[in-house]
Amino acid sequence: MIATATAAAACLGAYAVPASAAPGSAPVVSRGVTIPAFYTPPAELPPADGTLVRTEPLPLGLSLPGLDGRPLPGTATRLMYKSTDAAGRPVAVTGAYIEPAAAWKGGGARPLVALASGTMGQGDQCAPSLALQHPLTVGDGTVSIGYDNLAAYRFLAAGAAVVVTDYAGLGTTDRLHTYVNRVDEGHALLDAVRAARGVAGASITGGSRVGLYGYSQGGGASAAAAELQPTYAPDVELAGTYAGAPPADLTEVMKGIDKSALAGALGWSINGFAQSDPSLRAVIDANTNATGKAALADTSTMCVGDAILRYGFTDSRKWTADGRPLADIIASQPKLQAILADQRIGTYRPSGPVRLVTGVQDDIVGHRQARQLAVDWCRKGGDVTYEAVVLPNLGDGLLTNHLAPYLTDQGKAVSWLTDRLAGKPAGSNCWSMPIQP
Repeated sequence: MIATATAAAACLGAYAVPASAAPGSAPVVSRGVTIPAFYTPPAELPPADGTLVRTEPLPLGLSLPGLDGRPLPGTATRLMYKSTDAAGRPVAVTGAYIEPAAAWKGGGARPLVALASGTMGQGDQCAPSLALQHPLTVGDGTVSIGYDNLAAYRFLAAGAAVVVTDYAGLGTTDRLHTYVNRVDEGHALLDAVRAARGVAGASITGGSRVGLYGYSQGGGASAAAAELQPTYAPDVELAGTYAGAPPADLTEVMKGIDKSALAGALGWSINGFAQSDPSLRAVIDANTNATGKAALADTSTMCVGDAILRYGFTDSRKWTADGRPLADIIASQPKLQAILADQRIGTYRPSGPVRLVTGVQDDIVGHRQARQLAVDWCRKGGDVTYEAVVLPNLGDGLLTNHLAPYLTDQGKAVSWLTDRLAGKPAGSNCWSMPIQP
């Protein structure tokens, strides 16, 4: 997105919108990785959300020849489609659609899973669609791993088609990724469903059931999409939503991320909100020191692997002008409080049945705030299945308490959503949940 962090970090260049590669110009390079020209949006976008802008074949990095000549687990298509961001502006979003080689045996038309990836980073080279092509990407300071590919392949093996969104600004070279912005993510995920319906050769139909799947950042995106669907995408009827470890309350989540292995994500959050609301730039500039400004510029091109290696366990006080932790600065700034309050998930009733899962030891995307989302949805009459994953403490701030539930629960998560796609009823357990977490 930005080729290299430079001395511009000393000013507001840390939040500047990256320049797109014009036709015939030099390609965009992010931390040593050349971004394919496909990811440069055109000057104008179609008016309707979910409309395909362009497609091309996408070679899967993990693929085998099938006995019938079709590749396993399926045939992939790279997508660019139109969406609308939180400010109501048109935005180009990329992603991938995968047509499975396996037959769907659940009854009815082949269903579609819209998969929202967990945290990948903020550099364009971190886009989930590129991770499908290159499951492990190593560049100049870049380490990107397509860890959500396994979930996608499990759905494909069951015969469900899969569409993956790259989110707004992740992959596309015209803007920064608006990390954990609930509206941008929710819109991008719902519009990915619309875009998948237009892919040439796709076997999904207008009668195909649709499910949403995501963990961590992806859990927040799927949760937000379930809330936004009735007003933003009434044509996308949801058979079920899986939201694992959703960051529903960013004020609380930022406290957990500070000084953890994922401390670099604070930079992605700040950069993303400045992208969405340029008026924040003056507030950020006034409250960050030279080290903080340099870190914001540096993280803006990083994937999650390099952020852990370079900024893991960073104390946010090292980035602030007066030495206060980021949480204290947010508490003292009404504008920042209002922005984070607007990002709160749980204000609206979700559409369709939802399975919400959180690990009781999760200290990155805190268990209490995730469980509170289940309580909020139940109070609004949502069809919620809540499950707490009980594991021992595997190390404070190391990401292990956050990732272990993702791995141990994935089989149940895929089975639950596959059952919804087959038309089986979910069965809410809201009635058995105490009012307080």
